[in-house]
Formats: sequence, structure tokens, C-alpha cells
Amino acid sequence: MIALIQRVSEARVAVAGTLVGEIGAGILALVAVERGDGEGEAARLVERVIGYRIFADADGRMNRSLADTGGGLLAVPQFTLAADTTKGARPSFSAAAAPAQGERLFRRFVALARARHPRVATGVFGADMQVRLVNDGPVTFWLRVRPPRPAYDRASAAGGALP
Repeated sequence: MIALIQRVSEARVAVAGTLVGEIGAGILALVAVERGDGEGEAARLVERVIGYRIFADADGRMNRSLADTGGGLLAVPQFTLAADTTKGARPSFSAAAAPAQGERLFRRFVALARARHPRVATGVFGADMQVRLVNDGPVTFWLRVRPPRPAYDRASAAGGALP
């Protein structure tokens, strides 16, 4: 799973002109699900987003997380983050999860985030959304959590058999 996170002073998302999610200071997370992702990746990505230290401490250093600040989290589904842009002039979405899997894991991401953090708002999966934000900094990071590789992949990467 992928999250493009932005530290914001405010963010909101609307569908067909109707506000569906809004936060003040916090994190806007654009979230994509890739083929092969599962519950474990959703849980790990929530941990990373909520625990990622991108807010200033008393000395002005990025040492505080969303959990520390109590800011809002606006999670917006965005499958285009899973695009392969390495060839040609048109993105390939073959790495993106099928819509049903993407929606299920995005909803799981949101449920896990709400269980760990009191202020979570969302966009609408599959909708044409308009997102407005004020990026604070600007501060933007790309986080990715991949499924564990099968044992034979780890062995070949290590140059032989597993220990």
C-alpha cells in the first residue's frame, strides 16, 4: 500500500460540490492499494502514517507525529499512486489492486486509523473528488508498505539458500 502524506494546516474533500471530509491541522493522506496487498499492509501503513514524525517539536525539528499532536487525518483513496510511469507517455495501472480489493483495504485502513486516532475524515472511494489543501511547509512524503516477499525471493536476493 502507498500513502502520499502531506502536512497541512487544513484540508477538505468534496464530491459533486458537497463537503464529505474536512480537517484542520494534520495530515492529508492520499492512499493507494496495490495488487497483493492485504490486512497486514493496511495495518502497517496506518502505523506509519499516524506515527511518522513530520511535525515540529519545541526546537523546530520534525520530531512529533500525528499521534503526538492530536491533529486530523484526512484519508483520500487515490489509485493513481500505484501507476507505473517508467515507460512511455501514458501510465499503466496494472500494479493497482482491483476496485473491490482496493475499496475493501481502503475501508480497512480507515477503520484501523479510527481505532488508533480520534480525528479521521475520508473521501469517497471511486468518486470524482475535489481536494483542497494548504500544505504546511511544504512537507510531503511518499510511504510504501509492501507485502512480505516469498521465501524463494528472499533467498535469491541473498544469493542462495535461506539460513
